[in-house]
Amino acid sequence: MPTTSAPWQHCRTDTPLGPLQLARTASGLCGAWFVQEQKHAPDPARFAPEHHSPDDALLQLAAEQLSAYFGQRLHTFDVPLDLGAGTAFQQAVWQALLNIPYGHLNSYGVLSQQLGKPSASRAVGAAVGRNPISIIVPCHRVLGSTGQLTGYAGGLWRKQALLKLEGHSLF
Repeated sequence: MPTTSAPWQHCRTDTPLGPLQLARTASGLCGAWFVQEQKHAPDPARFAPEHHSPDDALLQLAAEQLSAYFGQRLHTFDVPLDLGAGTAFQQAVWQALLNIPYGHLNSYGVLSQQLGKPSASRAVGAAVGRNPISIIVPCHRVLGSTGQLTGYAGGLWRKQALLKLEGHSLF
C-alpha cells in the first residue's frame, strides 16, 4: 500500500507515446500509467474525484521531467517517489530498476542476482511487470536473458520506442 490511504492526486500529461496518468501521494509520485493499452492500471477509485491541474508542484515537476526526457534533455529523474504500493520484494525490484542508467540494459537474471535471489528471475519479471511508475522507474531497460524484448505493461511497441530514444538500435 502507498504510505497513505487518501485518494491520489492526479493529472494527465501528453507524451510522444500517448498520454500518461500521473498520480501522487503526500510522499511522492506513486504512478505513471499510459492511458491506453496499459496492463495493471490501478483501480480508478484510488484517484481523487477530480483531475487536478498541473499546478500541483510534484505532478508538474514529473510532467516537466518527462517532457525533458522525451526531448533528450534529461537522462536522470529526480522526482520524489512513493513506491509503497508494492510488496517488500516488489519495492526491492523497483529500487533496483532505478540503478539501471540511461542507455544501459539489464536482464531479469542479473537483477535477481543483484537482489541476492539468483533463482528468482521469474518473480523479478513479475515485479518488473507491476512497476507502477512507467519510464521514471525504468523497467523498459530490462530484457530477457538472451537480449530479447519481453513484455512491457504499456505495450511492447512503447518499450521499443523508449529503447530507441535511449540510443539502442537493436530493435
